[in-house]
Parts: sequence; structure tokens; C-alpha cells
Amino acid sequence: MKHNGRFGQFGGFYVPEVLIPALEEMEKAFYKYYKDKKFTAELDVLSHDYAGRPTPLYYATRFSELVGFKVYIKREDLLHGGAHKVNNCLGQGLLAKYMGKTKLIAETGAGQHGLATSMIGALFGMQTKIFMGAIDIERQSVNVHKMRLCGAEVISVKGGTETLKDAINEALRYWTANVADTFYLFGTACGPHPYPTIVKHFQSCIGIEARAQCLEKIGKLPDIVTACVGGGSNAIGIFSAFIDDKNVKLVGVEPAGKGIKTGKHAAPLNAGKVGILHGTKMYLMQNKEGQILDTESISAGLDYPGVGPEHCLLKDTGRAQYVAVEDKDVLDIFDIFTKCEGILPALESSHSLAWVYSQKGKLPADTTVVVNLSGRGDKDVDIVERNRKPL
Repeated sequence: MKHNGRFGQFGGFYVPEVLIPALEEMEKAFYKYYKDKKFTAELDVLSHDYAGRPTPLYYATRFSELVGFKVYIKREDLLHGGAHKVNNCLGQGLLAKYMGKTKLIAETGAGQHGLATSMIGALFGMQTKIFMGAIDIERQSVNVHKMRLCGAEVISVKGGTETLKDAINEALRYWTANVADTFYLFGTACGPHPYPTIVKHFQSCIGIEARAQCLEKIGKLPDIVTACVGGGSNAIGIFSAFIDDKNVKLVGVEPAGKGIKTGKHAAPLNAGKVGILHGTKMYLMQNKEGQILDTESISAGLDYPGVGPEHCLLKDTGRAQYVAVEDKDVLDIFDIFTKCEGILPALESSHSLAWVYSQKGKLPADTTVVVNLSGRGDKDVDIVERNRKPL
């Protein structure tokens, strides 16, 4: 195991010794089942009948006219639960079932992963605990209510910044004491090995579908594929199918918050340094002494000081470009895109849409861009209304 889970210098597993057997057990089970015919058949049925795959690739006509080039939207927002998170939760939840685990725990920021884990806990009859920062509980109260309706216990984390980073800390502490019967269903392509590999695998359906849909609908691969990046699961999910297509530009969009220069942001790939957090080596927002900096983003799901190790490698090798957009531009595009297409994009996904909008007048008219719309924005309406006046 010690040689696995490396992406260049990034990744690995830097965890307390008590967790190593649990991670090794999970790695062994994943490689045993992820290509197993019975496992994959059951997951395929659930992905289709329960989650709603495949999701469509939608040509955003009016938005394309507005920006002056062709924009296609991968509609992960149409999945059960309203986001891409159900892909990973079904996969990991089924893995937990095959491993004989009876309890699930998870961390969540925007609440979408917590909701998806709660749904899967109900589906498989597993006791479920969701760790969530107190600030995130307040700003994502609708999702919290849904989690509880599914039977999950939502545990408010009041230490630190009371956001996603601290929720992960508490979930790891709990798991350390309860590894025998509990499966930690990690939500993003981060954390210690084997999580980045597992999450990428269960989210790769996004990219596999999108690539085939582009060839069928457009007759060629897109020029650009873009997605928002917090921990990075939706982005690595769609990027994975295009990494070997060197003519396809990959653009990950981080949250610049109030602005990179202000320091009030969550954009480690743009302004971070290499460090270790939550069991993995990655780019981190940290000071000269190595202390983790507080993050700030209008979107709870991107409010995290680190990023998945494979994204770090893609940045260093130049295979993907990582940019950052500010909260004000995210709020603007939420209104603009909704008025153009009648689709409410999650504030997380609105980051990638804001970058696309910023390319207006810069890209040729025959440019084709695919945006991964990782989730729907119903959960964010109150946040939008509190932070700005509609255009």
C-alpha cells in the first residue's frame, strides 16, 4: 500500500497508525470488487434506476449566443439528490455493504455529499452520521433538513472555522474510534489513499458519458472541458476521460472568494504551497509557518484549504489549467445563466460558468466548451438573495 496512491510527489497516506489497517482493508476490498461482475452489475442498476444515469449533455443555446461560442452542459444537476455526489456515494455505499459494514459516516460542506450519503444509508439500511461545520449547517439548512428526513444524525462541528475542514477533522476522529463496523464515506478526491483513487473511479462515469455524448452529438471532442474545483471530485470525474486527449484543454475553476490578493479565498492551486492535511500531500493554503489558513467562499462546497492530489499533478505537469473567480462574478452568473436557460446552477458549478462567461470575446465562435454542471442551485437561493440584488 505504501507505494500506491501517489500522483508524482502528491497523495499518499499520512494518518495515525490506528487507521492504517482500516485503509488497507478498504483498498483490498476496492480492488477486489470494483471490476467484479456482480458488484458492477448491481452498481449499474442502481446508477440507472435510483440515481438517474446517464445524464444528458445539453446545448445551452441562449447562453452560447450570449458568450459567442458553443457551450454544452453536462447535467449532473439532474441526478437524484441534485448533484454528482450520488455517483460516489452509491459506489462507496455498495462497497461498504460488500465489506459487511453496518454504519456510515461522512463529512459535508454544501450538504450535497451529506445528503447523498444519507440517502444511501436509508437505501441500504445503515446507521448514518454526518459531520458538518456549524456555519455550513446554518447556510445549508435545507440540505440538513433533508438529511434528517433520511434518518441521518447531523453532528454540528463548532471548532476551528466551523466549515468543511473541521468537519473532516471530526469525522476522522470518530472513525479512529469506530473502525470495526463503520465505513467512512469520503466525499471528494482528496484524503489518504485509497480515497482519491476510489472517488475518481466512481465519478469517472461523468467523463465517460460526456466524451461519448460529444462524439455522438457534436461529431468531435470539445475544445475545452471545465469544472469547479474544491476537493476536486466532479472535476476529476469529467477530466478523467479526456486526460489522454491532448487537444482538449482542461480548466479547473477555484473560488477566489473576496479576491486572491485579499487572502480571503479557497484557491490552493492558484495561491497555495505544498503541504500535508487530512492524510494526503497536496497544495494547501498555509502561512510561512505551515499553519492552515482560514478559507472563504460564497459556496460551502468549495470552502476547503486543500485540493485532490491528482489535480496537483495535473497543475504541475501543465495538463490542466487552474484559474479562480471571485464571489461577485459567481453571484452575477447565477442570475445570468438562470435567466438564459431556466436552470439554477449550484454556486459551486457557477464558478466554472463564470469563467466561461469571462471568455466572451476571447474565444473563436467555433469553439466548443463542455461545462460540468455538478449540482443544482435550489440549495443556494437564500444565499444569493442575502448577498446581492438580482440583475
